[in-house]
Amino acid sequence: TSILLLFPSRSKDLSELMKEATKEVHEQAENTPFMRNFQKGQVSLHEFKLVTASLYFIYSALEEEIERNKDNPVYAPVYFPAELHRKAALEEDLEYFYGSNWRGEIPCPEATQKYVERIHYVGKNQPELLVAHAYTRYLGDLSGGQVLKKIAQKALQLPATGEGLAFFTFDGVSNATKFKQLYRSRMNALEMDLATKKRVLEEAKKAFLLNIQVFEALQELVSMGQENGHTVQPKAELRTRNVNKSYENGPAPGQESKKTNRRPTDMMPITPLVRWILALSFLATTVALGLFAM
Repeated sequence: TSILLLFPSRSKDLSELMKEATKEVHEQAENTPFMRNFQKGQVSLHEFKLVTASLYFIYSALEEEIERNKDNPVYAPVYFPAELHRKAALEEDLEYFYGSNWRGEIPCPEATQKYVERIHYVGKNQPELLVAHAYTRYLGDLSGGQVLKKIAQKALQLPATGEGLAFFTFDGVSNATKFKQLYRSRMNALEMDLATKKRVLEEAKKAFLLNIQVFEALQELVSMGQENGHTVQPKAELRTRNVNKSYENGPAPGQESKKTNRRPTDMMPITPLVRWILALSFLATTVALGLFAM
């Protein structure tokens, strides 16, 4: 409310108001030690897999509601499926991490379901607020994606060819800076009165709170050593079916030992407290790096 009083709609575009409304959350995330942990590469494969699974449920809901409202004037101007949609990329990553039966293995914590339900409610009942969820997720991922991709690739020893990192790869966006400018201009063109803008800003902050709750739930899941209700046994390496896909008739001469060294591995066993810190580091980095470049 204070933001709208300081910056009336005539003098501030929606994208600027959105950035102002989420500034406090951004600053808190930017200054947390959790972000520095991730930047040092202190993230385990197990935590990364759990994050990817929750993102799949979130983006599945978001893109279902976007498709529902793609012709609605309250959202149509910012409809960019080829450039932004992440569901297919996340499906690719989950198959790489979990195998072909990934749909039956990935967990959906209660907090993730709560986020999903909010997105569906907005899409069906208050579609004018859908832009808040899209902006918060897509522009954040697009902004910080390349940095996070490099960190995860190195920390988890993922293949240089990009397996497991499709989520961070926006093939439909050749120039991220120009695309974000286009997105913001389309967003600013949405016809909204002052009251609607206020509701959109509140929804953006709510989206951040829902994200935080998701990662808090994942922390608990990791600390209990459970995944999808079952105790997780540490795995020495990922399934290799995707890594060796190009060598279906056997490894290329001299490549077997090299590929073994490249397979991502879980970090050494760590205490629940450290797991709690590492899990939250991914959220902090995503929020801080993403919003910083919005």
